[in-house]
Order: sequence, then C-alpha cells, then structure tokens
Amino acid sequence: MRVCIGGTFEFLHKGHKKLIDKAFEIAGKNGFVFIGLTTNKITKRKKIGKINERQKKLQEYLLEKGLFNQVLIKPISDKYGPSIEGDFDAIVVSPETFETANEINIKRIENGKKPLKIIKIHFVLAQDGKLISSTRISRGEIDKNGNVIKDD
Repeated sequence: MRVCIGGTFEFLHKGHKKLIDKAFEIAGKNGFVFIGLTTNKITKRKKIGKINERQKKLQEYLLEKGLFNQVLIKPISDKYGPSIEGDFDAIVVSPETFETANEINIKRIENGKKPLKIIKIHFVLAQDGKLISSTRISRGEIDKNGNVIKDD
C-alpha cells in the first residue's frame, strides 16, 4: 500500500513517531510511505528548525527502524503536498489534520482520483495528561517523550 503523511516533524517527538510508525504499519512490508516535510514558510510557528535538520532527524529515525528503503521524504509548500494528484492509497493523520484529509479526498474526487483511506491516530499525551507538541517542547515544559520538565 502507498501511504502519505505530512508535517513539520519539529523535535521529532513521541507523537510524530506514532504517526510515522502507523504509516509504515499500514503500508506493510512491501509498501511505500511518502513523508511531506513542511517548509518553513508554511508553518504556523515562527521559529522552527531548518528543513535539512528536520529531514536528517527523520532519516536517522527511519534508518534506526530499518524503514529507510520504503520512504520518500520531500519538502511540501502547502498543506496538501502531492496527496491530491499522487498515487496513494491511504493517508495517516492526527485529529488536528483530519479535516485536511477530508479536503484532500474532496479534491481527489473532483479530479477523478480515488479517495484515500483516512487513518486517524489519537493524540499522544504527555506525563501531565496534556498533548505532546513541539510548542510545549520548545517552551521547555516537556521533553520529546512527554516527560514533564517544569510545572506551570
């Protein structure tokens, strides 16, 4: 199966890894995963790591998991990337990006393409029961695994 995902993958935290792992699980051993890595110009956060640094962290994680031969990582400059026109079977999203996946399917159908199977994973929560996010990590509230560093 051909699966697509996308994001900033800033700090490559536990939530990102869950999304990536699910994409490869859905793709299967003979499948393929496209990872759209958002460029700095379309991110909501003002300060974000350089795209080549974020891509390097993704590559290291995929090599460590033995998945590097099943992936293509490319920069994307909008929230859809190649998902509208691309040859994909499924998309894995978080609750935050679920609506975007629905928009993608509407556009695919309008363009005569088959809709993608949408797989929505749950958010990953930190030790304090709040969402793990790159914003919280950058603020020094939690680490990449969701362990609390400081209390509010």
